Amino acid sequence: MGGSSIWGDSFEDEFSMNLFNLNGALSMANAGPNTNGSQFFIVTAKEVPMTMLAQLEAGGWPKEIVEAYAANGGTPWLDQKHTVFGQVEAGMDTVYAIEGVKKGAQDKPVEDVVIESITIL
Repeated sequence: MGGSSIWGDSFEDEFSMNLFNLNGALSMANAGPNTNGSQFFIVTAKEVPMTMLAQLEAGGWPKEIVEAYAANGGTPWLDQKHTVFGQVEAGMDTVYAIEGVKKGAQDKPVEDVVIESITIL
């Protein structure tokens, strides 16, 4: 699945209690604990169900994070399961366009999607 990491094999999870899978988060894909490789994904969930927001609040999540999920969307069920290492600051329209391309087997785009340039701040 995908390429190989710079270490050759999969590597350990690197979670932070300060980074969350909010809409636009750039996160490491994996197949379970300590199986990170070279694949990543960008969170595109525009909403978090109200019942889940209530669960986050009841579970003691920081108020500002619950509010951020309510305002921006995201995938809180992936927190502490997928390492967050970035956030899309501009260009989510492009991310949504990529998300909307026609896909075939294993959710792979029928036509290759090529990112020609990106700016990392």
